Amino acid sequence: MRNKRHDAILSLINEKNIETQQELTVALGELGFDVTQATVSRDIKELRLLKRLNSDGRYVYAQNSAAADEDISDKMSIIFNKSVVSVDFAINTIVIKTLAGMAQGAASALDAMHFSQCLGTIAGDDTIFVITRSEEAAQKLCKKFKNMVD
Repeated sequence: MRNKRHDAILSLINEKNIETQQELTVALGELGFDVTQATVSRDIKELRLLKRLNSDGRYVYAQNSAAADEDISDKMSIIFNKSVVSVDFAINTIVIKTLAGMAQGAASALDAMHFSQCLGTIAGDDTIFVITRSEEAAQKLCKKFKNMVD
């Protein structure tokens, strides 16, 4: 439940200008999350949210981009270190072999990284296909993925 609530909070602050914990509590309630202000306060701390000046001159909650990048990188490292068996490429397609049942989770983590060279991923049970824009992009991403496994 906490992870779903955290995802909802991140979506809300990206979609709306939320200035206070009370506004965030109300918005979460509208999404079906029955939370107190104390819970929202803890969530803000756990998500490492900041207040940033928006274009209207108001301070609103925003995700710390460094914390978000660090969190995604941590997740990627864990998934890759625990599940990836091999990484290779041919032309503009990277093929990632994983332990049985791990491909969809690893592909989801890859999608969350938003690699600009990546057009998309397709995951089966133990294989992921990553389609890139070019052979050069596939080669660079393949090398990056291999470094994540090592």
